[in-house]
Amino acid sequence: MSTYQESWQQWRDDPEGFWAEAAASLVWSRPWDRVLDSTQAPFYRWFAGAETNTCYNCVDRHVDEGRGEQAALIYDSPVTGTVRSYTFRELQSEVARFAGVLVALGASKGDRVVIYMPMIPETAIAMLACARIGAIHSVVFGGFAAEELAKRINDARPRLVLSASHGIETRRVVEYKPLLDSALELAHCKPEHCVVFQRENSTAKLVPGRDIDWQRALDTAEPQDCVPVAATDPLYILYTSGTTGVPKGVVRDNGGHMVALKWSMQNIYGAQPGEVYWAASDVGWVVGHSYIVYGPLLNGNTTVLFEGKPVGTPDAGVFWRVIEQHQVKTFFTAPTAFRVIKKEDPHGDLLKTYDTGCLRALFLAGERADPDTIQWAENHLQVPVIDHWWQTETGWPQAANPLGLGLLPVKYGSATVPVPGFDIQVLDEHAAPVPAGHTGALAIKLPLPPGCLQTLWQDDQRFIDSYLAEFPGYYATADAGFIDEDGYVYVMSRLDDVMNVAGHRLSTGGMEEVIANHQSIAECAVLGVKCPIKGQVPIGLAVLKTGADIGETELEQEVVAMIRHDIGPLASFKHLRVVTRLPKTRSGKILRGTLRKIADGEPYTMPATIDDPVILDEIACVLDTVNLERLP
Repeated sequence: MSTYQESWQQWRDDPEGFWAEAAASLVWSRPWDRVLDSTQAPFYRWFAGAETNTCYNCVDRHVDEGRGEQAALIYDSPVTGTVRSYTFRELQSEVARFAGVLVALGASKGDRVVIYMPMIPETAIAMLACARIGAIHSVVFGGFAAEELAKRINDARPRLVLSASHGIETRRVVEYKPLLDSALELAHCKPEHCVVFQRENSTAKLVPGRDIDWQRALDTAEPQDCVPVAATDPLYILYTSGTTGVPKGVVRDNGGHMVALKWSMQNIYGAQPGEVYWAASDVGWVVGHSYIVYGPLLNGNTTVLFEGKPVGTPDAGVFWRVIEQHQVKTFFTAPTAFRVIKKEDPHGDLLKTYDTGCLRALFLAGERADPDTIQWAENHLQVPVIDHWWQTETGWPQAANPLGLGLLPVKYGSATVPVPGFDIQVLDEHAAPVPAGHTGALAIKLPLPPGCLQTLWQDDQRFIDSYLAEFPGYYATADAGFIDEDGYVYVMSRLDDVMNVAGHRLSTGGMEEVIANHQSIAECAVLGVKCPIKGQVPIGLAVLKTGADIGETELEQEVVAMIRHDIGPLASFKHLRVVTRLPKTRSGKILRGTLRKIADGEPYTMPATIDDPVILDEIACVLDTVNLERLP
């Protein structure tokens, strides 16, 4: 197998040949006329002229090639006490039949289908069924507020909406159907029908003429074959938050998406066909699209669809139970998940009750993985723990330590090296490259590789304005960081989290990295807030580990000393406050922007993705105790 350096050089020398070779491992009903079509740059198109079908490559090809009896999907739901497995042959049957439901309701190639569902097998089946007939799915995180769901319905203009009676959040039932009904009342674009899956012991009220019972429709459905689509046709729309309050619909194609994900499964994640791969995320987020549904199935892996939480379902040992029970080889989750596990079980006592020897590696992404969390996981799991960096827009990792190409030396705090296909550079405000080791804006030179966003749904100009206008010739990631003399990429924070303290540009992420090393702190966030003297100053918020015995004043003094030692007095770090938890999105990202507005006394809108709105009131009270006027 090629080493990373060889693979990188192959891509550099011949990008189109590199991706053509990767594409040869997939099934195409018509070959491409050209690997990269740049005639309408910056709207690049990969594998122009080719035809294929993503569902066929995920499911049917494995049946046709003799892998039909291998497990394709394992549904593990500790919140319902259910474990269910589907072979590739069984999954093919389920997907073909549900594709028949979609066709019977008038859906066809190019139509949009909004999917508003929990983490159940039917959600993945619905996604694959859309891909099977060429319909464009748009998954909205289950339980999203009605107003936010309405915005996405208005933008996508779906022919159908697929939903379920309810979802389960740890010990709480979230009724989806009333939220869906409210969203459709608010939406000015009404779908023709809603297909509703009634979960066990639930009977959501259906609207006559509009709503259709999932199982009844399935009972009379005619299975559908895969429909060839252009490689450049959209596979899905996935909405991400926009600065204007209007969500941005990231468009992913069929052909480039397949090529990138399959290449990444073997070369980045080191996953071999037939092995069990688990991404503990949600299909409402890009991780769920790329590495619960499409990536593993394209590569012939068994994928785990997990309906639960890292703690509370039933305890902080549930991840270890799933790994042992299903013999997971590669595991991928967010750093937040490990921080909450570390908080609940700091000594790893629950891990000692399970045999996780089957595990080859742990991958972390979604936010910065602080060295303390990485080292805690390394010490307890005794496997490589790999931080990697990617975004909803890119769809797959742009920087990683590529397990499948041979691991490189670890540098804690770094996402390691750029992945072949991604020419990552660090730019100043004038779009000029900065020297190695200097912090700036992380940007990716165009064209982006296969698998990245093509545009924004029905808004090419917003695509340009949002991602391409700031640095001509580059995609702006909106992340700040640096690349060291060895080519290692360090993602320090979002660009708007870079503080200007008395003329010094400082990263909140760098301070968080130091604070997280304190033995009593489970997780933390640093905010750059307005100061009448220095422009901005940092304030730290910390969540203590379970059982930590330290007073807030003592903790603050120790952390201030750590920052002063590791970063220096120019950081002007003086204040740390202890909170019970940090407000996060449902995907685990800390809502730093909202916290900063609270600290600055600015108006803010309650984020649609927040997991617990009540915590904001607690933190507002805590921040009120900080007197910035008296800061030296």
